[in-house]
Amino acid sequence: MDADVIVIGAGLAGLVAACELAAKGRRVIILDQEGPQNLGGQAFWSFGGLFFVNSPEQRRLGIRDSYELALQDWMGTAGFDREEDYWPRKWAEAYLAFAASEKRDWMRSLGVKFFPVVGWAERGGYGAAGPGNSVPRFHITWGTGPGLLEPFIARVEEAVKQGTIRLLFRHRVDHLVQEAGVITGVTGTVLEVSREARGQKSSRHAISSFNLKAQAVIVTSGGIGGNHDLVRRNWPARLGLPPRHMITGVPDYVDGRMLEISAMAGGRIINPDRMWHYTEGIRNWDPVWTNHGIRILPGPSSLWFDATGQLLPVPLFPGFDTMGTLAHIGKTGYDYTWFILNQKIIRKEFALSGSEQNPDLTGKSWRQVLQRASGKKATGPVEAFKEKGADFIVKDRLEDLVPAMNALAGNNLLDYETIAAAVTARDREVSHKFTKDMQITAIRGARNYIGDKLIRTAPLHRLLDPAAGPLIAVQLHILTRKTLGGLETNLSGQVLDASGNPVPGLYAAGEVSGFGGGGMHGYRALEGTFLGGCLFSGRIAGRAAAAAII
Repeated sequence: MDADVIVIGAGLAGLVAACELAAKGRRVIILDQEGPQNLGGQAFWSFGGLFFVNSPEQRRLGIRDSYELALQDWMGTAGFDREEDYWPRKWAEAYLAFAASEKRDWMRSLGVKFFPVVGWAERGGYGAAGPGNSVPRFHITWGTGPGLLEPFIARVEEAVKQGTIRLLFRHRVDHLVQEAGVITGVTGTVLEVSREARGQKSSRHAISSFNLKAQAVIVTSGGIGGNHDLVRRNWPARLGLPPRHMITGVPDYVDGRMLEISAMAGGRIINPDRMWHYTEGIRNWDPVWTNHGIRILPGPSSLWFDATGQLLPVPLFPGFDTMGTLAHIGKTGYDYTWFILNQKIIRKEFALSGSEQNPDLTGKSWRQVLQRASGKKATGPVEAFKEKGADFIVKDRLEDLVPAMNALAGNNLLDYETIAAAVTARDREVSHKFTKDMQITAIRGARNYIGDKLIRTAPLHRLLDPAAGPLIAVQLHILTRKTLGGLETNLSGQVLDASGNPVPGLYAAGEVSGFGGGGMHGYRALEGTFLGGCLFSGRIAGRAAAAAII
């Protein structure tokens, strides 16, 4: 045997699984098709959001949360309705129990800390039993994605020094080896050394092959978000036609290869039509990977128009329902939308997803964080997009803004009078303490939460107020991101076959397993649950494989 266990993928789930195995004294080989500069995978680029239930951070802000409320929110959001949702539902229940109990303590024991203001993502708007978070639950890791990876990378590197773990980069797995129905190893291709920077597309030139033996294999290779052909192939009819144009929220190596390879070894893929793509994508003016897009994390105040100039229906306000918005856009016949806002809103309400877009939080600098509260400008990265981003238009007058929007889109779909009527009607509604505008009601509700009032929601004001200007329009694109379905796994992380039996020796964790069970999120996610799903499923698979080794 070359190792007790082979882990395919050096992202967060793979690192967590390897740490659990090494802690039990198991010999581990971690394989990754990328170079060492990409250690940590997609998690490195993340905002570092984690979903906790009834955390000290919540309680300090007056947020009353519970497992029961979180379960109600999760099930109302997931919408489990299929026979194959048996294991995804079990994983969801187990993950919620984890998030409401030991998850935060485990993170703190590893030295991970959290920003004190809890974010309120996916606010819903459909009623108490419908999709969305009833309360804020999005906890930002102090240090963002790199800060979350830090303790696991340190433990893996220490295990490498001790000889317990071997890291083999530029090793692409092409086949899972089976003997008498048992997974006994992998074969694959050694790729030429890559000197591209982290996240950049690397060569696929082969220089040799490899064959490695182990008692078990854990697949932690990620999803399909970097492979638009696979995204379109799995696009469900309920979301309309696949977008003709999409931008990409993950590096090129997120290609979905190991899903098919695992299926060829007997693993069952379920819920491939369940995906999580964002509707607030903007083209990166300084791209790292192919077709690189960034997501705006919006507060609730921007007016959201479709490509023809119609306001999106209630409750599809910024930050309320990603999947509902995606489905609505798919029915319009166009694959882009517009925000209209002003400087007062962008300063307080625009955040950008990604560790590199939040140098203050990533660099753990309180001095830089506090600068967000002063001046009239947004954060440096947001202002850079406003100045250099291809999707941003800045004008003093609405009559100049709308023609510029048409020019950017390359059509004349937007009628100035229609847009002006919508903006003017909205502005009239902020002149008194009553309203029939549900977006204004939502803004007032948001500002009742101290976290939103401090850093995420601008005071109500007229969009056309010159003192709040200039006016800003942002063209928004569909941004590919997460795979919600995947390899079906039981609560030990074992990959199941078409008959529901474990494939001996084969485990999966992270996005390739739908973050657990083949899709613990169901149709929709509550946010902060993707990194958490990698942590939870990686830990379970690592511990289960360690216990199964003879």
